[in-house]
Amino acid sequence: METPIGPKIAAAFVKAQKAFGPALKSSTNPHFQSRYADLSACIEAVVDALNNNGIGLIQRCYDCGAGVMVETVFVHESGEVMECGILQVPASKQDPQGYGSALTYARRYSLMAACGIAPEDDDGNSASRRTEVKSTVDKHKIADLLAAMDECSTLEDLQKTYKLAYAAANAEPAWQKQVIKRKDDKKAKLEAK
Repeated sequence: METPIGPKIAAAFVKAQKAFGPALKSSTNPHFQSRYADLSACIEAVVDALNNNGIGLIQRCYDCGAGVMVETVFVHESGEVMECGILQVPASKQDPQGYGSALTYARRYSLMAACGIAPEDDDGNSASRRTEVKSTVDKHKIADLLAAMDECSTLEDLQKTYKLAYAAANAEPAWQKQVIKRKDDKKAKLEAK
């Protein structure tokens, strides 16, 4: 049965939560080449605010056959306790390294869930850095076709060359735009004659 949350720890936790920082993504996962907030970054984001408001952090471990079970618990200096529920994480390997990894993972996610924190938001940074996509366009071929459009003497020739150049753009918007502009410019010149 879950212990009811006392008024003193509830008030102190709300004050502490206002001072929580972001869990900084300071570690790198070598398998996925991605950054993540490790356990120490998660603890660092909350422990000072908790302690400054008279709250201690405990993470209880429980027996579990094929993995680990962790519960984040907050203890107020008044003696009131706030239990945050048990998180079970399977061990990827049944050896000390597998259990250690599962324990670290469980402690990290249990703490983030209990405190209502998330890793720092770097989505804005990712969105502002455009990922360079390699073009599949044969630049020599499309350059030749663009030059050929400039040399067209009839609208019929221009239309045929335009179709070839547009196909050579391989559905890449930047190249398609360039081909369309070149066609429109040449068409205007031919129609003005």
